[in-house]
This record gives sequence, structure tokens and C-alpha cells, in this order.
Amino acid sequence: MESLGKLIKILRKERKISQQDLAKQYGMSRATISGIENNTVSEIGIRKIEAILNGFGYELTAVPRQSKRPTLDTLKKVNFHG
Repeated sequence: MESLGKLIKILRKERKISQQDLAKQYGMSRATISGIENNTVSEIGIRKIEAILNGFGYELTAVPRQSKRPTLDTLKKVNFHG
């Protein structure tokens, strides 16, 4: 969520939109927009984030996380032990 908040803040500032104006556009409070941007809001609906991003011409998508450590199956496939 932290990176989404940073992105929303960047997009908002690039377009010279105030937090208050963005909040009004999406039926939220200015404090909620601030919380999203600063990653301090405890809970926010994904639809709200998606609506804001869509308004800026972005699409919210999910991609699988890359594991930092290989699984046993992965190690077997690459013949890790020779």
C-alpha cells in the first residue's frame, strides 16, 4: 500500500490537484487522502484506491510475488546439487 500512496501523491501533485479537491471528487475526506498518501490510514477499501488510480489513467493489477528464497522444487529443477 505504501507504494500506491506515494504514486497517488506524485500523480496528484503533477496535476496540481489539492488533497481537498481529490477527496471531494471521490467522496472522501482530505484526511483520508492524506492517510493514503502517507501510509497512515488503517483501512481503505480497494475500490477507492482503484477509483483514484483509474482517474489518473492507471490500472490496479495484481502480480505474483517473487520469492526471495527458492523453493525445493525450484532447486530440483535447476539441479542445484550438481
